[in-house]
Amino acid sequence: VRNIRASSIFFARLFVSLWLRQEDTFTRCEKYSSKLDISRSFIRIFAVYSKEFILESYMKEITHTCHYKLYAYEELCETDRQLVDAAKQATQGSYAPYSEFHVGAAALLADGAIVSGSNQENAAYPSGLCAERTTLFYANAAHPNQAIKALAVAAYTNGKFTNIPVPPCGACRQVMLEVEQRYHQPIRILLYGTEGIYVVEGGIGELLPLTFDASFLK
Repeated sequence: VRNIRASSIFFARLFVSLWLRQEDTFTRCEKYSSKLDISRSFIRIFAVYSKEFILESYMKEITHTCHYKLYAYEELCETDRQLVDAAKQATQGSYAPYSEFHVGAAALLADGAIVSGSNQENAAYPSGLCAERTTLFYANAAHPNQAIKALAVAAYTNGKFTNIPVPPCGACRQVMLEVEQRYHQPIRILLYGTEGIYVVEGGIGELLPLTFDASFLK
């Protein structure tokens, strides 16, 4: 009776350990099997199948969907067209002797002003900076009291603007997240391509799931 009771306690603890994943299953098996006089092979088989059952019942599949609209240039409102035009114009200030991929960005501030910037490359490649970050950092430094309402991006290479809109890189998305949180409002994102313009209304969260922000540093 004592051995049966001890076995019951062991299996109960094993289930808790599996559920919380606080200790490796086989470590617990090795620790308790000799005390309970239970076959180690049986314990291992039980542990494997129990873990598969628990993890299978715990596992969830989560899908992230990106929402954006596709516009022709003529369908944009006047303010959006001006912002896109400023981003296209900004590509002329790009310094990209290595990639020859010229990117321009333009930010619309809360007071209606538009500031722009372009990518700046460096022979030590990581030292260069993307157009989006150049623009955002300049806007924040020169106009710290003005939130950024929208950001347009355009890319020019091989003598023409790209057909398909070019999205911001991961580092630029992270900076956009910081700017959104700094001013407590999402940034509309307009990505220009000659075949259409992607407009992201919901802010950077649409393009950057599972974000890292200041809340993790507290």
